[in-house]
Amino acid sequence: MHPINTLIRFTMGHPRLTAAAMVLATVVLGSFIGMVRVDTDPENMLEQDEAVRVFHNRVKQEFTLHDIIVLGVVNERDPDGVFNPATLKRIAELTEFAATLSWADPEDPGKTVGVVSRDIIAPGNVDDIRQAGPGEVRFAWLMPEPPASRGEALRIRDRAMANPTLRDTMVSADGRALCLYLPITHKDLAHLITKRLQEKIASFTGNEQYHITGLPVAEDTFGVEMFIQMAVSAPLSMLAIFLLMLFFFRKPLLILSPMIIAMVSVICTMGLLVGTGNTVHIMSSMIPIFLMPVAVVDSIHILSEFHDQYRKTGDRRRTLEQVMNQLYKPMLYTSLTSAAGFASLALTPIPPVRVFGIFVAVGIMLAWLLTITFIPAFVMMIKEERLAGLGMTAGGTGGADSLLSRHLRWLGGVTGRRAKPIIALSLAALAVAGYGISKIEINDNPVNWFTPNHPIRVADRVLNSHFGGTYEAFLVLEGGDEQEEAGATAALLRDRIADMDNGAARADGIPVLALHDIEAELSRAADADALLDNLERQWQEQRDRAATDADYDLWWTVLDALEEVRGRGQLFKQPAMLRYLEELQDHLLATGIVGKSNSVTDIVKKVHQELHEGSPEQFRIPDSAAAAAQSLIAYQNSHRPDDLFHFVTPDYRKANVWVQLRSGDNKDMEQVVRAVEDFSALHPPPMPVILNWAGLTYLNVVWQDRMVSGMLKAFLGSFAVVFLMMTLLFRSPLWGIVAMVPLTVTIALIYGIVGLTGKDYDMPIAVLSSLTLGLAVDFAIHFLQRSRVAYARTGNWRETSAIIFEEPARAISRNVIVIAVGFTPLLAAPLLPYKTVGFFLASIMAVSGLATMFIIPSLITVLESRLFRKIRVERQAGTAGEQPSGGQT
Repeated sequence: MHPINTLIRFTMGHPRLTAAAMVLATVVLGSFIGMVRVDTDPENMLEQDEAVRVFHNRVKQEFTLHDIIVLGVVNERDPDGVFNPATLKRIAELTEFAATLSWADPEDPGKTVGVVSRDIIAPGNVDDIRQAGPGEVRFAWLMPEPPASRGEALRIRDRAMANPTLRDTMVSADGRALCLYLPITHKDLAHLITKRLQEKIASFTGNEQYHITGLPVAEDTFGVEMFIQMAVSAPLSMLAIFLLMLFFFRKPLLILSPMIIAMVSVICTMGLLVGTGNTVHIMSSMIPIFLMPVAVVDSIHILSEFHDQYRKTGDRRRTLEQVMNQLYKPMLYTSLTSAAGFASLALTPIPPVRVFGIFVAVGIMLAWLLTITFIPAFVMMIKEERLAGLGMTAGGTGGADSLLSRHLRWLGGVTGRRAKPIIALSLAALAVAGYGISKIEINDNPVNWFTPNHPIRVADRVLNSHFGGTYEAFLVLEGGDEQEEAGATAALLRDRIADMDNGAARADGIPVLALHDIEAELSRAADADALLDNLERQWQEQRDRAATDADYDLWWTVLDALEEVRGRGQLFKQPAMLRYLEELQDHLLATGIVGKSNSVTDIVKKVHQELHEGSPEQFRIPDSAAAAAQSLIAYQNSHRPDDLFHFVTPDYRKANVWVQLRSGDNKDMEQVVRAVEDFSALHPPPMPVILNWAGLTYLNVVWQDRMVSGMLKAFLGSFAVVFLMMTLLFRSPLWGIVAMVPLTVTIALIYGIVGLTGKDYDMPIAVLSSLTLGLAVDFAIHFLQRSRVAYARTGNWRETSAIIFEEPARAISRNVIVIAVGFTPLLAAPLLPYKTVGFFLASIMAVSGLATMFIIPSLITVLESRLFRKIRVERQAGTAGEQPSGGQT
């Protein structure tokens, strides 16, 4: 006897011991769930040492950047928009409150976590840069206190509009909206801080609207709401499944067993996940939703068969032995194929996806083990009298004259009479699906995981219509670290002095003297820095001894040339590099996706303008490195001098362009990346620099691209594995191909619909491909296995088809209906991934069920002689029995 049959017989003989063992395992593994650690950070979708993630964190450290909560205030009713005294007073109060949202780190009391108050961007926390006389600039708080009059409020508006770093970033061009940018120490605090802000906002009266968004808010809020939704949706789905099974089988006690198996499978799997030290990530939090349909599907096959055969025998043990003998092998193979589909995710480069795939696979096999042990044990614990009336009854939901049975018999006749047209239609559907697949666009956006009327989605739409964009990316330009030789530096300095256009000075011989000094020092200089230091000292002495003002000015010019050469290592003081940045920013703006960008160029141009009496034509890059340096030095006299170093490093060798996008879609971020690549290819930078991207918007592109490509590779690999398993099960490549037809058709049609309807191929759809592989082949295995057994008895497909389209087809149909309809409560979820899972899970069940019931019998009708050749030979030889050689026992 097969070991599995031995195990099944043991559980039927010791039902209470079996139940006790299951309860004990559930209690032990379930106890680990109390140790759960939650991780809602999508950044952890990448390995810790992933190059792009390492670079992202290095950029945040080098430029002192933080993840940001965007709080927008909009006033569409006041003629002055938000720039009225009442609104600005509330904005000031809200800014002061936000600055208090920090506290000691529970894990390290010496550190403070929460809002980084010193870096808040708000009217009361930023400088107004003004001209203070020839060559002087004055820095004053833009709004040191709320204005008392309309005139003061409008002056604040005008001064803010005059600052390019604030316009379209902090204040909207129409003056009707204003954004507060609240940097936070950790992304996982975004939801908590948002709740505190909302509580404060609720105390305000006025005609403003307040909106809170930003990727940290969206990602952290989604993680929080997802766990809440799981606690609501999973029980609702189980309730729907219970009611549908009650409709089919009419015995509440009997159908309690699949519910127990689903619950125990989820508890044990999640307990095992937590107990092995894994955090519960956004992906792994979805394990219950993916595990429940697979956990229930085998139970429905057993109960359906038991339901239809019990009345014939009236003996529950005998009926159970017959049912389990018929079903244990197809259930084993369907569980193995489902597990293979999810286990294939272990090959992806995304850690949480690997954990998700491995533990769903473990859960599937655990559900199979519980099904073949606990279901028989549970039935054996039910008193015989409570099973009275169970079975097929005329007119019942599963009876021979039921609506379902009549339709299935009709379907069996159609597939026999219209086999070739059905196959032709299936091929045509595959062709249309192929066209749809070619139209698929891979795209995702964490903000779009919420329904359109969710406050975060509303905030996203409103604020991105007013401002340059709430999605951040950072374009970093980095110069090389190579050291120039003294000779090359001397040659460059000689060229700069030789280009000096001052004939009178040349007549006096001063440039000649400077050139002589260069030659003299070059022979003694150890390196370029020593050469420049010595020359600077000598020329300053020459300047101080100058006999005339003209000579003095000329030596100043020579020293400027030296400073320009010295400053070449400080790339982002050089006018050429600053102009390159300016052109690059203009190119980004022209994409239509980037709504605003800020860099060191904007600071230099604004300060330069104010140093020259605020003249509009002086809002430009200075002509010399010394003039640019003067603007930067002047800026460091502001109230927030360190703001400069959000855009450039102190050695001026690295620059950061803060790019604001109005969309967080992957395809839009990718388009911006391509725009930069195209620009740098057509317009090489004047000095060697390396361009790289950082920021959450860019990281999302990277990990989602890795996930989709990784899942595609894993799916193709598991598809091949499932085919080999089917070939081994049926001991025939042709039978293996037939078994793969429903899976192939289901995948093609589902993803063809995705492409034809314009639905983005996002994270939930990518993950569903693994579920498709398991469920779609499930029905084919049951249909083909039962067909082979029946054909061994009848010897022809016509009679076999009549048998198969009775109880086996009812079991498949019940499964399709129970799972497809049972998960429709997910369609009412407020999170779109749940809606996606609900819709596509129902679609997968429906399409795979229809493909099994229509296409497989049609193929068997056409290929009968080839498919059953071996069984026919065995029958003719008199060796064929109830269990043919094609994998039966």
